[in-house]
Amino acid sequence: MYTIKHAAEVTGVPVATLRAWERRYGVVSPVRTDGGYRLYDEKSLGTIRAMRDLVADGWSARQAAFEVVRDPGSRWPQSPGVRLTDAQGSPDAAAADFVAAARDLDAARLASILDERFSRGSFEAVVDDWLMPALRSIGDAWADGSLSPAAEHLAAHAVLRRLAGAFEAASRGALGPGILVGLAPGSRHELGALAFATAAKRAGLSVGYLGADLPVESWVEAVEHAEPSAIVLVVPRRRDLSAVVSVIDAVRAARPEVRVVVGGQYQDLVPAPAEPLGHNLGDAASRLARELSADS
Repeated sequence: MYTIKHAAEVTGVPVATLRAWERRYGVVSPVRTDGGYRLYDEKSLGTIRAMRDLVADGWSARQAAFEVVRDPGSRWPQSPGVRLTDAQGSPDAAAADFVAAARDLDAARLASILDERFSRGSFEAVVDDWLMPALRSIGDAWADGSLSPAAEHLAAHAVLRRLAGAFEAASRGALGPGILVGLAPGSRHELGALAFATAAKRAGLSVGYLGADLPVESWVEAVEHAEPSAIVLVVPRRRDLSAVVSVIDAVRAARPEVRVVVGGQYQDLVPAPAEPLGHNLGDAASRLARELSADS
């Protein structure tokens, strides 16, 4: 039997990655000692090596996990760029179908694709591994003129409805530390913010979702009323940076004890005291929940 540190050494997979694969995809189920330490057997190491090799060959973590759990005895192709076939529902194919459905203004097909993808794994895994890349494909198609504004809006609103439903369904009784999640004034790209708010709620936090384009004074009013442990601002565009900084400055002046966390594509450009969440939604939500619970 191998400890997680030893398993990481012999497979070449970092400890943090082993934990993430176990938590998010159920790739292996190590036994636990009385002290709570993970122990891996040879079969588990073989599964980890198989997933490692598939990821190295270009499979997404979600794809690789699906395959090694579904058919642990198989040998998979090892050539670069290998993907699941379209018949097996690869994320790349589903993203292309999603763009095509948007281009055709086919709302029913968009909903069907969302139904199918969210049936394949946890909310966090689907958002990280498929939804956000698919939305980038939608944005790229709009930017290069191959997708009309109407098509882009139709797809965005289909996703918004799905995320709003997931947010409402997530752990209604969450009693963990309180956070407020939203966007700065002028920032309207809220899908990432709502996805994170949902993941945070599922992680046990008490979440107030404030939505898009919230004025600075409204942020301050919300913080003073709700007294959250933290606020989470999402920075989807570079042009949102100055407004985000204005919100942070105003909140810190009113409530300097409130922790300020930022997410989104341009989070790393926001100066301290803002803390970047990182770019993996599931891990970020879990980590913030652990840290705030430890502080409370």
